[in-house]
Amino acid sequence: MSRPGCAPSRGCYCHSGGQLGVCGVAVGYPLDTVKVRIQTEPRYTGIWHCVWDTYRRERVWGFYRGLSLPVCTVSLVSSLSFGTYRHCLSHICRFRYGSADAKPAKTDITLSGFASGLVRVFLTSPTEVAKVRLQTQTQPQPQQRRLSTSGPSAVPSVCPAPPGRPVPGPKYHGPLHCLATVAREEGLRGLYRGSSALLFRDGHSFATYFLSYALLCEWLTPAGHSQPDVLGVLVAGGCAGVLAWAVATPMDVIKSRLQVDGQGQRRYRGLLHCMAASVREEGPRVLFKGLTLNCCRAFPVNMAVFVTYEAVLRLARGLLT
Repeated sequence: MSRPGCAPSRGCYCHSGGQLGVCGVAVGYPLDTVKVRIQTEPRYTGIWHCVWDTYRRERVWGFYRGLSLPVCTVSLVSSLSFGTYRHCLSHICRFRYGSADAKPAKTDITLSGFASGLVRVFLTSPTEVAKVRLQTQTQPQPQQRRLSTSGPSAVPSVCPAPPGRPVPGPKYHGPLHCLATVAREEGLRGLYRGSSALLFRDGHSFATYFLSYALLCEWLTPAGHSQPDVLGVLVAGGCAGVLAWAVATPMDVIKSRLQVDGQGQRRYRGLLHCMAASVREEGPRVLFKGLTLNCCRAFPVNMAVFVTYEAVLRLARGLLT
């Protein structure tokens, strides 16, 4: 396994980043849908209320709304993130120590991680807008009317409403239609709604992500070895994901609310107004809505992410040598 700060080549980073991105989406998307709905819809009283309501109204499909766009773009985004991280780290090491293969300091890893988080925002913001709006778009329920019956113990029966008033269909018919509709109705600005919160979220969380993974790998490396074993990678990857999402969750809540707010009459004038209004109406705890889900999702996802990451790097090193 490779040392957390270094890798065989930038291309290996990009290839492994694409592999691990698809793996992460496949594991965590249903929990992400529940998280987004809890963050943006105050009517849900908790995780299980949201899970049950989503399943009752939309069945299993409801948890996978908008999945196709992240699956199609996650390889590119993850490759860009890990490629940017390695590229920045190599340049920093070359500038500070004279060699790209020198062992980086913790500040080098932090700065490179921060840069990788910032770069991905330009690609992820439009896809995040489409994903969040599709995840929060619930299927309208057909109206029903009650027929009363006579008698003290009679129970009113329920029957479908008479035809003639069709139930309105969903506004968005898929990721591409959602992107086209947002661009037509709200312009380019609509596709990048919430990007300021996304910049704060990804910049700090990716700095935390890569730094914590490097530190944990060092701590979990057995004496006499240069690298942690598979169990060490699993623990380091899972904990790094949890720590990153603990940092990211407040801005993740604001980002989701700003992106959903673009539909119809807008409530929020910007990031600070959204934060102040949300805290005023729901208390400081609102900034940590979805934290439990984020952490539960982050641990297994990032265990899989970093084991895949290290395995691909090891395979690439073997092919190159």
